[in-house]
Amino acid sequence: MKIEEVRSKPNTELEFDLGNLKKELFELRFRNATDSSVSPARINQLRRAVARILTVVHERQLGIRGQEVQ
Repeated sequence: MKIEEVRSKPNTELEFDLGNLKKELFELRFRNATDSSVSPARINQLRRAVARILTVVHERQLGIRGQEVQ
């Protein structure tokens, strides 16, 4: 997920995506601990996607980059 995609979504959709990504990340970490067939690159992608969403939500709360709080 690119930053432009994240910035174009409303807060409610970001919260929904954030929940799904965190759930998937938890499942991958759990499978990684019990099984070795998990791709570490996918875990990194999910971590970065979560960070992007949290960054945009925080920017909107602070009013940075001219974004409106939705």
